[in-house]
Amino acid sequence: MSKAAPSKAETAHLEVFAGLTLAQIEVPVTRAQFEAAAAEILAARTVGFDTESKPTFAPGEVSDGPHVVQFALPDRAFIFQVRHAEGRDLLIELLQSHSLRKVGFGLGSDRSQVQAKFGVALGAVIDLGLEFRHRGYRNAVGVRAAVAIVFERKFVKSKRTTTSNWALPQLNASQLLYAANDAFAALKVFQALHPAV
Repeated sequence: MSKAAPSKAETAHLEVFAGLTLAQIEVPVTRAQFEAAAAEILAARTVGFDTESKPTFAPGEVSDGPHVVQFALPDRAFIFQVRHAEGRDLLIELLQSHSLRKVGFGLGSDRSQVQAKFGVALGAVIDLGLEFRHRGYRNAVGVRAAVAIVFERKFVKSKRTTTSNWALPQLNASQLLYAANDAFAALKVFQALHPAV
């Protein structure tokens, strides 16, 4: 029997999902910071995952993203800015790793952008949108609907932040929170669906 994911209006009255704070978000810059982050991410074995790209507005314009790659652990998130050459090889290692499970929503475009930008295939990806489809949801389930289904909470996403410039040298607080919590919410949903994993 098919089920319908809750609409935005249906989730509006719910309590807000408690995500990560700025204090729980790390943005590596130096080689040592990238090495420490990569080691911690690999040790986690399963992480929330997402990417962000500077939006394109002109017809026919092709994105050169991703510009940001997020990895979320149960108590923190790491935001990799692709522009930092110091961490590029480590980022590529994480992206193609088959021992690091990367869980997220609607990862088809992320997969193709990673392939185009880095020339590698995303390894060990779990698209939770597909899992909800297998569980009988007829319409696409993204992070907002999934948080409502699993936790009965409202996941707040700012349209302005979604379409902001992710290629900026310094990301602002709202961008960091948005990026980190997209990946963090995906991890929490996965853990709730698979408590034994």
